[in-house]
Amino acid sequence: MKKMLDLVVTENGQLNQNYCLIKLTTTDNALLPDMYPGQFVEVRVDSSPTTYLRRPISVNFVDKDKNELWLLVQAIGDGTRAMCEYKVNDIVNLLLPLGNTFSVPTKDKKQELLLIGGGVGTAPMLFLGACLKTQGFSPKFLLGARSKNDLLQLDDFRKYGEVFCTTEDGSFGEKGYVTDHTVLKNTHFSVIYTCGPKPMMMAVAKYAHDNEVQCEVSLENMMACGFGVCLCCVEKTREGNICVCTEGPVFNIDKLTWIN
Repeated sequence: MKKMLDLVVTENGQLNQNYCLIKLTTTDNALLPDMYPGQFVEVRVDSSPTTYLRRPISVNFVDKDKNELWLLVQAIGDGTRAMCEYKVNDIVNLLLPLGNTFSVPTKDKKQELLLIGGGVGTAPMLFLGACLKTQGFSPKFLLGARSKNDLLQLDDFRKYGEVFCTTEDGSFGEKGYVTDHTVLKNTHFSVIYTCGPKPMMMAVAKYAHDNEVQCEVSLENMMACGFGVCLCCVEKTREGNICVCTEGPVFNIDKLTWIN
């Protein structure tokens, strides 16, 4: 059940010039609501006078021991830049949790599962990988970025599975796009999960379709309200136009119109 909560900032770390990692907890020591991989939150940015609508941010991780919610934020506009300026003890209003979740295989813990993230789309992959690991799977991660400076949270990812990387400039891992990585040539995966720029996800979806691999994508359409009112996030599917914030953001590629 979604709630509107005031959370307090416990930490805000600058990962590089474009990204920050914000950690929040409850103000009254109550437990955070249950959240699952693929879901997102809507953040009210009171400190930005030009930001009138909430900002949708993926759930990056939930640290149950510390009762903390992690949000990986890319500073690309007034709202997200203001978020990256949050200080410890600042109070932030959030609507959470929103959206559906990635599906988890119910059988065969030895299945090969690949989690592909690009840019800020790596955010939900960390929480998904942690949950899969907890349930007995051994996920692999394939993370793509422009350069090594844009690869984030690698040490966190390595806690939950083997990590492969690509960079467009070849400064770390294999040079090229995620769909060029040799792990896709050397391993047949049972399920692929992905989030990132739409062209990247469409390329991953095509690879999965061509190789008969089940694939789920987390769309990053602009979701200004989070509950299907503003219609900013409408996506065309085989069943008609839908609001990503209420019907997604996670979809099996068979439901989308990306593959002919």
